[in-house]
Amino acid sequence: MALRNIIKIDEEKCNGCGQCVTACAEGAIQIVNGKARLISEIYCDGLGACLGHCPQEAITIEQREAADFDEEATKKHLSERKKTEAPTNFVCPGMAIKKFKPKVIPNQAPATYAPSQLGQWPVQLKLVSPHASYFKNADLLLVADCVPFAMGDFHNTFLKDHNIAVGCPKLDGTELYIDKLAAILQANNLNSLKLIHMEVPCCSGLTHMARQAIAKSKIEMSFEDVTIDVQGNVVRTVTEHGPSRK
Repeated sequence: MALRNIIKIDEEKCNGCGQCVTACAEGAIQIVNGKARLISEIYCDGLGACLGHCPQEAITIEQREAADFDEEATKKHLSERKKTEAPTNFVCPGMAIKKFKPKVIPNQAPATYAPSQLGQWPVQLKLVSPHASYFKNADLLLVADCVPFAMGDFHNTFLKDHNIAVGCPKLDGTELYIDKLAAILQANNLNSLKLIHMEVPCCSGLTHMARQAIAKSKIEMSFEDVTIDVQGNVVRTVTEHGPSRK
C-alpha cells in the first residue's frame, strides 16, 4: 500500500450514465446496481481521465493509501474483458442515440390528439453527443427546460422539423453547456440556431451561454432569440450574431 492519487466516486451524485466507463482506458470503472464503481484499485492509474466525462461531477481525485497501479494486471484485465463484453461500449439506455419520425396514432380525432414532433433522443444538452447524426445540417433549438411546460403548442409552433437541446441555465453548470454547444457548432454545419427561454431573469443566462459558445467555436453563426412569458406567449424575438447562414 502506498499514498497515491486515486479516483473517488460520489454515489449520491452518480446517475449511472456510464460515460466514465467508456472514458477509462484501464477498465477500472463499471456500472454496478446502477452506479459507477471502482472495481479495483490496481486498475486505476489516478490520472483522472474520467473526470471530464462525468456530467454530474461525481468523480474526484483523492490522495489516500491504496494498492499500487499494476500495469500488467490491467492489461490482463482488459484482455479478459474483451473476450466477454459486447462489441459495443456500454451506453446507458436513457442516453442511447435515437433518430425517428414522429408517430401518428390512428383513429384519434385531431381535436383531441396532437402527435409529438420530437424526432430524436436524448434531448438534454448534458447528454446529447455533439457527433450525433441528427445534428448534421440541422435546424437546432436550444431550449430552456421550462418552456415546453409553459407553452401548450410548443411542438407545433417550434419543435416541428427541428432538433433540440434542452437545459436549465440556473440549475446546471454553465461551462459544460458552453463547451457542449461549441462542440456541436464545430462538428456540424447547422442550418440555423434558435434559442427559446423564459422571461424570468435567470433564464436569460441561456442567451449569454449561446453567445460564449459561438465565440468559442469560432463559427460565424447568427441565432434567433425567442422569449416566452410564464403563460406561454411569445413576448420578444430578436436575431443576434451577424448574418444568417441561410
